[in-house]
Amino acid sequence: MPFIPHTEADIRAMLETIGARSIDELFDEIPATLRSGRLNNVPERLSEMEVTRLMQERAERDGRKLSFVGAGAYEHHIPAAVWQIAGRGEFYSAYTPYQAEASQGTLQLVYEYQTMMAALTGLDVSNASLYDGASALAEAVLMAVRAHKASRRILVPTTVHPVYRKVVQTIVKSQGIELVPIGYCPDPDGGYVTATWLAQQDFGDFAALVIAQPNFFGILEEVDALTNYAHRHGALAIAVVNPISLALLKPPGEWGEEGADIAVGDGQPLGCPLSSGGPYFGFMTCREKLVRQMPGRIIGRTVDLEGKQGFVLTLQAREQHIRRSKATSNICTNQGLLVTAAAIYLSLVGPRGLAQVASASHANTTALIERLTRIPAVELAFESPFFHEALLRIPAPVDEVLVHLEKHDILGGVNAGHYYAKLGDALLVCATETKTEQDLDLFANHLEHSLKCIKLAT
Repeated sequence: MPFIPHTEADIRAMLETIGARSIDELFDEIPATLRSGRLNNVPERLSEMEVTRLMQERAERDGRKLSFVGAGAYEHHIPAAVWQIAGRGEFYSAYTPYQAEASQGTLQLVYEYQTMMAALTGLDVSNASLYDGASALAEAVLMAVRAHKASRRILVPTTVHPVYRKVVQTIVKSQGIELVPIGYCPDPDGGYVTATWLAQQDFGDFAALVIAQPNFFGILEEVDALTNYAHRHGALAIAVVNPISLALLKPPGEWGEEGADIAVGDGQPLGCPLSSGGPYFGFMTCREKLVRQMPGRIIGRTVDLEGKQGFVLTLQAREQHIRRSKATSNICTNQGLLVTAAAIYLSLVGPRGLAQVASASHANTTALIERLTRIPAVELAFESPFFHEALLRIPAPVDEVLVHLEKHDILGGVNAGHYYAKLGDALLVCATETKTEQDLDLFANHLEHSLKCIKLAT
């Protein structure tokens, strides 16, 4: 917001106009006992130059970390135009389009966002939007149960992000919905749900099967076979996807013979910065037959009586608008600002740019794995195809290694053993298009050094 200084003459003129003798008189309704008095611990004012210098010093004290973390939080390049536009007052301060006729710009942007997300996932309709990827999966589970009607059981592979599974369990546990865990193939060539094994099991009736692509280990699942399996058993297929990966991989709407029924995920990779863990936003798309089970709002395009194009709120299945018993969600904030950024990001990079981001991310992760597995006793946990994350086994306690790396300003990944105890010392690493050859070499050198230091210490 622009700084507009007031001179003493400006202040006197203002006070004379409103009939006040001083600034303090403007606040005379505040009892003296509640006033703070002189702020003795507040330092003297600084000039603009001095404030800039102070903030630079504090930022340098924080340091600049080289991140290889991933696991749902991805560092991608965000074009400067994204937040320059999203930060405009029309978008930045707009909460939600309750007065649709006065919110044509916001409605058009959301309409364009929904159109792009439907195209990206290969499904018919998109909402805008949900709190994050985990809560989006929970809403998809509730959708599936409402649509199926006969069963309240959901098959959830343990290769789905563990935080997502925990959030879903928290939301559905009091609603009589059972989450049935499905294990993954532990072999070196595994790390994914084996469709052949799944076909040999008898789970009884279930409403949906959750399919992550890629899964938490970064590995690609057998999505066609898994989707067909769900449909053969009269259940829905719920896809949990990384939106960047869809620039290269088959979209959920084309999985198997009929395609997935619902697709969800986190939109953070689409122009949202890693700002100390958030905020993120969840996306959801589905087939048209399920649209009335979808939470959130949907924007449509129409024409008025004069034939002029306009945008409207088409479906709002919330308790403010329909009978409480018919509402599908009570989410009140639709993460609109993040959706705005995502729409701008997708518009700027386009299909070709998104594919370049995905390809560069995969190439960098492949190059990183090649470097890291040259280190003695460091090896891939699974040899299966992956996107831009991979799981490594290392010959030292992962937490100790991560501490060593952070001392050199490297965030070395995620300790997968915290979530999967049987994996032992397993490090999940990720590289995106932001990493250079020098970054990869630096990480490899410091990891090798850290392992040697830990070995000598023991």
